[in-house]
Amino acid sequence: MNASSFFNLCAYHVQEGLRDGLSHFSQPSRAALIYAETPTSDICIYDPQDLLRGHEPILEKFFIESQEWRTCSFIHSTLPSFDMRPCDSPSMTGIISYSAHCGSVFHQTWCTEQHPDLCSLSPTEHWLEHAAWVMSQAYEGKNTLLLDLAGTLLQGWSTHAVRNAIVDARTELIGMDTQLRIFPVLDAILAISKTLEEGEKPRGILCFIEPSALRHIHFLARLEHSERPAIHSHKHVRKLLQSVETSGHFLVSDGESIVGIAEHCPEGAASLRAEFCGTHGFLWLEDQLLCSFSDGSFHSSTRKANLVSLEELLIEAGLDSEEQHDLFSSVSQIVESTRERRHGCTLVLDFQEECVSFAGQRLEEPLLLSNPKLLQVARNLAEVDGALHIRKDNTLHGFGCLLDGAAVPAENRSRGARYNSALRFTAARPNIIVVVVSCDRPVSIIFGGVEMSAACPLPPSHSRSSTPHRMEDWLKHS
Repeated sequence: MNASSFFNLCAYHVQEGLRDGLSHFSQPSRAALIYAETPTSDICIYDPQDLLRGHEPILEKFFIESQEWRTCSFIHSTLPSFDMRPCDSPSMTGIISYSAHCGSVFHQTWCTEQHPDLCSLSPTEHWLEHAAWVMSQAYEGKNTLLLDLAGTLLQGWSTHAVRNAIVDARTELIGMDTQLRIFPVLDAILAISKTLEEGEKPRGILCFIEPSALRHIHFLARLEHSERPAIHSHKHVRKLLQSVETSGHFLVSDGESIVGIAEHCPEGAASLRAEFCGTHGFLWLEDQLLCSFSDGSFHSSTRKANLVSLEELLIEAGLDSEEQHDLFSSVSQIVESTRERRHGCTLVLDFQEECVSFAGQRLEEPLLLSNPKLLQVARNLAEVDGALHIRKDNTLHGFGCLLDGAAVPAENRSRGARYNSALRFTAARPNIIVVVVSCDRPVSIIFGGVEMSAACPLPPSHSRSSTPHRMEDWLKHS
């Protein structure tokens, strides 16, 4: 097998492993590679799912019109095959990228999508960095039997990506002299999150602090040194979490055992905070949200509803900025409350001149949702079967409303009656937006009989038949 064919095979396996791993860590994702094998090689692109289509002007300016990315050729000649040096990446909206020079491959730029609900870019960036390293090692090894392993290494790399993000951030904060071991901490967090106590999933906060910083903490209660439960004693730690479920306090650990209960954490201690919320949880480094966790694995999602489509529709509805803000804020809070309580609901946003009349429980006086107390009433009424009827002036006019209408082509049998009724209702009535929250958390924005928030399925990855293209040729076919 010649060098070019072997490189293409390496790119396929690494790209597939990266794409699959990121799709489990985030939403369904694509990945692309831009590379030059040597300092004098043509710049090529491997993008089997057209991730970078639409970014041609930026790529042409960065890689074709400018040759600054080649200026590290003197460094490349001295790099060992196992070493890698980061370099500048093209900045593209909605794209996360990582570029590096390696001993075996002169230049690599790995790219993936920046999803709107990412907690932090850092774990994904470290994932791309690892893809560049795996690619260089796979190409250097020249062993086709090990290429499957290259892709497998990237598929299940979520815990490693989170760990690398934490280590780099903590090094910037407190330096490399640390006693807190991150892998055991992350393993303990995932194990505790799956441990039930009397049938209930864990709630509360567990804070991991550098042992040298413990003396700066004012403990409300401190355990005897000889009787502190180890963090790998998951059942014991889960029982102790019950003591801080609703108190606003948190358990403190030095990374090896539970030390006690405290109320405040010292600033600048590079503490890790695991916030258990029952079915899921969040991992924080100081005040920075790194990732979420659920079902025994880490994820990039903030777990908040994506209401971008609703924002766009509110702008088109002709409301002024204050009206848009008030209405969007009320809807967002009702949606989040519904998702956390894990029950479905429907919100009918009525923008017609005359208030729409349909079956439901009407209120004598509309509730102004900008009033926090009345908004709480609306959040509770969302639990009642039927839809909330909200006018464009941010007032609630009814609840328990029934939606009707004739059948429409966009109906989806895999979705429930709530979703399909909203499609029918909006298809027959102009200037109506319906927000549907399903019991299993998905949120749909429906307008004119069409789901505006629907995600188009990604094109299949025909990577086995796809081959890299010279950047100039790829640009000509844009």
